[in-house]
Amino acid sequence: MFFQHIYDKSLAQGSYLIGCQATGEAIVIDAKRDVDTYLDIAKQNGLRITHLTETHIHADFLSGTRELEALTGAAMHLSDEGGPDWQYEFPHEGLREGSVIKVGNLSLEVIHTPGHTPESISFLLRDHPATDEPVMLFTGDFVFVGDVGRPDLLEKAAGLVGTQDIGARELFQSLRKFSELPPYVQVWPGHGAGSACGKALGAVPSTTVGYELIRNWAFRFENDEKGFVDYLLTGQPEPPRYFATMKKRNKVDRPLLTEVPKHPRLTKEQFLSAYRDGARIIDARPKDMHAKGAVPGSLGVENSLSFATWVGWLVGYDETLVLVADDAQIEDLTRKLMRIGMDRIIGYIPTVSDLGLALETRDIIDIDTFKSLLGRDDIQVVDVRGATEYAAGHVPGAINLFVGTLADNLEKLDRSKQLVIHCQAGARSAIAQALLAANGFKDVKNFSGGMAAWSATNQLISCA
Repeated sequence: MFFQHIYDKSLAQGSYLIGCQATGEAIVIDAKRDVDTYLDIAKQNGLRITHLTETHIHADFLSGTRELEALTGAAMHLSDEGGPDWQYEFPHEGLREGSVIKVGNLSLEVIHTPGHTPESISFLLRDHPATDEPVMLFTGDFVFVGDVGRPDLLEKAAGLVGTQDIGARELFQSLRKFSELPPYVQVWPGHGAGSACGKALGAVPSTTVGYELIRNWAFRFENDEKGFVDYLLTGQPEPPRYFATMKKRNKVDRPLLTEVPKHPRLTKEQFLSAYRDGARIIDARPKDMHAKGAVPGSLGVENSLSFATWVGWLVGYDETLVLVADDAQIEDLTRKLMRIGMDRIIGYIPTVSDLGLALETRDIIDIDTFKSLLGRDDIQVVDVRGATEYAAGHVPGAINLFVGTLADNLEKLDRSKQLVIHCQAGARSAIAQALLAANGFKDVKNFSGGMAAWSATNQLISCA
């Protein structure tokens, strides 16, 4: 058996290519959209991608299953569980509880594991030449290392009221199926630490059934469904705004993108024309460079592992995009954005210094300056971290406006006062500072040291 875990650090998302070396057949589970990765792996190992599948209709990335199907002609096996509202709306081979996908001498048995979503399924792998006993379980967003999938995304991201409580109870029942599996079965989930699909995901890539029964918090509520539901639904991170769009696009027929686009480097004239026409400028340079000189109205999101997540939070799918980034970064940025369906990129520029524009600068302050401003009547301190982080401990007097929804809450800012913002360590507050500038708040001070610097020597206020 051939096995490879493909892990996208930018979205903390795992996919899998599994092959039967005797027959040369292979299957891909939960493919990301830049599918050249899987084609290269298959070619290098003498395999043909003959089967494709997914654990559920994804909300956090745009699946590449259909792109692979278009390029390889592989059979597409997708869940038909969950009822009429949770069906894929394009041709596929339907899967239900007990269905089996045969890939050469391997087989993958379907287990319906609803909770995260109604149609969610897991795959129990058997390598028959070695043994007819199961050896691996691919859980998608059902069971993670140290955590379980959140059932509130449909309600919070897609607006489907009432679904989180139903999903939580379904997940409680699905965990009983998991606990009945042999303890030696390896568990390979769809996400790791850093994903917004759970609140306590482990950093190691895999686990076993037996280990999760011991260490995963979800199995402490064996006969307490209410306790499980209450704990599960408490303290989940804010779901990015783009999740609702991904959920829809992964369910319906949509245009395919079968190769990574190559975006042109724009001339000064081309950039200024796009800028005047309302293109959204995404400045992916390091945040200190953006602070020293930025195109007015541009959104500063430095190229980090969370780049796509923040762009997905703050940029609309109907917007035309221009990137500010070095030549060497463009392919990486393009891949990150195409994984969440951000395809309307018309080009990039590597620098902003020669555009002939009056550039904006951002005011960055240190902890001593921050302390000197606290408690003043003419100062408003804004903590742009998530609600759970804020509740766990915050600077006295600070209000909480999460950066992802900051633009929807501008009325809560006092324009008569000096605004001072911060986050944990400066990345989110830099984004918030650019966002506020684009909305007319030009004089905003950013305490870039954030809670990391503050909590080292100061008292926190808890909301508990």
